[in-house]
Amino acid sequence: MVDDFASRYRAIQSKDARFDGWFFTAVKSTGIYCRPSCPVRPPMAKNVVFYPTAAAAQLAGFRACKRCRPDAAPGSPEWNVRGDLVARAMRLIADGVVDRDGVPALASQLGYSERQIERSLSAEVGAGPLALARAQRAQTARILIETTLLPITEVAFAAGFSSIRQFNETIREVFALTPTELRAKANKLVSGIEQTNRNQPETTRASIQLRLPYRRPYNVEGIFGHLVATAVRGVENWTDGAYWRTLRLPHGAGVVGLRPEDGFVAASLELDDLRDLAAAVARCRWLLDLDADPVAADAALAEDPVLESTIRKAPGRRVTRTVDGHELTLRIVIGQQISTAAARTHTGRLVAQFGDPLPEPGRGLTHLFPSAARLADVTREELRMPESRHRTLTGIARALAAGTIDVQPGAERATTTGQLLDVAGIGPWSASLIAMRALGDPDAFPGTDLGVIVGGRALGLPEGKALQAHAERWRPWRAYATQYLWGATDHPINHLPGYPSAPTRSQNPLTRKTR
Repeated sequence: MVDDFASRYRAIQSKDARFDGWFFTAVKSTGIYCRPSCPVRPPMAKNVVFYPTAAAAQLAGFRACKRCRPDAAPGSPEWNVRGDLVARAMRLIADGVVDRDGVPALASQLGYSERQIERSLSAEVGAGPLALARAQRAQTARILIETTLLPITEVAFAAGFSSIRQFNETIREVFALTPTELRAKANKLVSGIEQTNRNQPETTRASIQLRLPYRRPYNVEGIFGHLVATAVRGVENWTDGAYWRTLRLPHGAGVVGLRPEDGFVAASLELDDLRDLAAAVARCRWLLDLDADPVAADAALAEDPVLESTIRKAPGRRVTRTVDGHELTLRIVIGQQISTAAARTHTGRLVAQFGDPLPEPGRGLTHLFPSAARLADVTREELRMPESRHRTLTGIARALAAGTIDVQPGAERATTTGQLLDVAGIGPWSASLIAMRALGDPDAFPGTDLGVIVGGRALGLPEGKALQAHAERWRPWRAYATQYLWGATDHPINHLPGYPSAPTRSQNPLTRKTR
């Protein structure tokens, strides 16, 4: 986005929050690193060094600013948009692969040697996989220190540190405060949480409250409306102004409530095992596409006169993704050639029959979505669906369970798409939706989707091959163009119960006057 010193320095002078997460500003005279939007007076240019990641700044000996909290900035859009080795590695590290299984497991999933991954990450993001994982552990620890009442020793191991000494040294080095001092500074917040917890039902799960920031504009109805309209009973629910759903995580189950707020999404997490915190946060950010750069996508798409008015009216549409690639893939197969309502009904029955029951159901949530292994051998009679779809569902479930097809964010997109198309019963429509929502491909385009066709018709676009040809001008943002086509209709996915109207003109960067 901005890769030269002069452009980046102008960005920190203007304190533009759009650039938060794209790069970090380190100040040699103070030993501190900040977000571009830090409210303090901009440093002199001669004292500034820019780093691509917080981990790189920490590795160079800089500590996080206490004002702007750069370690909690939105992630760089690059790592979600790109499909190369570095971007795939960044997504897997964010999901906790290095903390759980080490660098060898990361290398195995990516299909490269440890040395090649270390070299590629160090060259491009300024830090290797261990340093990146360490920075993530520090941020996880800070969340637990400031928003829970856990003893500090439990925080250390829950955040993924192997020893108390390592934990203390890292926190002091990154934040220039001891863990106890961090908690003392957050005393008001912790007291409030303690009172809140006293008023909540008894639960064996650990409860954590945090904010998930995003770049403006953010079309809340577009993404939350989609989630609510397609919610599966027992797994998802919209209640009290928040979207709630169950999570299948590496160390246990979880429940999350996501409430849209001004400038951030408030997340209420309940986890069986606190070691899953980083993975749960990463998956929620992925689900809501919170690390996207909406201005870049909107500006490119608005060059097409057909989309321009739609974008200006309600900018900031994001791609509704998933917390689990296996779940999404299975749901897409179940929903082939049937309506959204019918897909919800069929999937709800499947969840009730094959899902893992929650030990503590509540808020309308009762089950985890069935695992691929559980659905691999179910009979047609148990599934109550046509023979051809039963073969497709069990076939893809077996492939997912065996790991022969990878649909998680770290997958190589072209390879996975080709493998999906080789499965009997999975065509371009299904493969495109999986690429768009599970793999995060920003250029995936389900051109045969009924919602895309109807939305395109409403905007005066042609159909069939002519629509595919017209969509070429939307590259590399066709997945985002799809959201605007879906938004051109009055389908339930575009409406969120009880949510205020679309952003005003002054909130739209494409209509705001610039100097």
